[in-house]
Amino acid sequence: MSDRRAAARWMFPEGHRFAQGAPLLLVLTFAGGLVDAASFLGLGRVFVANMTGNVVFLGFALSGSDQLSAPASATALAGFVAGAAAGGAWRRDTEPGRLFAPLVATQGFLVALALAAQGAGLDRYAVLVPLACGMGLQNAVVHRLGVPDLTTTVVTRTLTGLAADRPGPATVRRGASVAALAAGALAGGLLHARTGVEGVLLAVLALLVAVVLAARRWRRVLSDGGGDG
Repeated sequence: MSDRRAAARWMFPEGHRFAQGAPLLLVLTFAGGLVDAASFLGLGRVFVANMTGNVVFLGFALSGSDQLSAPASATALAGFVAGAAAGGAWRRDTEPGRLFAPLVATQGFLVALALAAQGAGLDRYAVLVPLACGMGLQNAVVHRLGVPDLTTTVVTRTLTGLAADRPGPATVRRGASVAALAAGALAGGLLHARTGVEGVLLAVLALLVAVVLAARRWRRVLSDGGGDG
């Protein structure tokens, strides 16, 4: 309990109703870096978490670049949007903290499907679709929580805030978010070099299971918005 409160005060000294869930969001950010490492390095230069980059890749591919695949980028984009739409519509009137664990558990199931497809040697689209849907789902639940500066996938705006704003409470969590994503990408690249896509996805799945278990333990705080108290 004291560790959780200390983390909440460190990340949100000004307070936030879901502050005690911030460490879980950093774990999801790290996992997002892992997932994009797996998709970019192992599934043909396509992102399934970073949709800004993926939209740019789609434009490059449509311009005729032979190093990128328009169908792959479009598939990842469609899967992400579908996952985000499902996550946004799922029990829309329910307190978002109560949905965190179930939605992340569903994301874990989708990653498990992608892992099984990769292990079975299926076409890369059988791996891309569940991964992209899972990342869309993750982004939807994070969006519903509305925790500032911890989007778990996008760092462009976070970096802008770090550079443009005066140092303050947000600086810590913005820096932690950027560091977590970079660390996830680095770890994903190193792991992919040794174990391939399957090894990276297995690590992602393990992290998601850990997040679900921790979220269930913190369910009361996430559900009632206990903040940093």
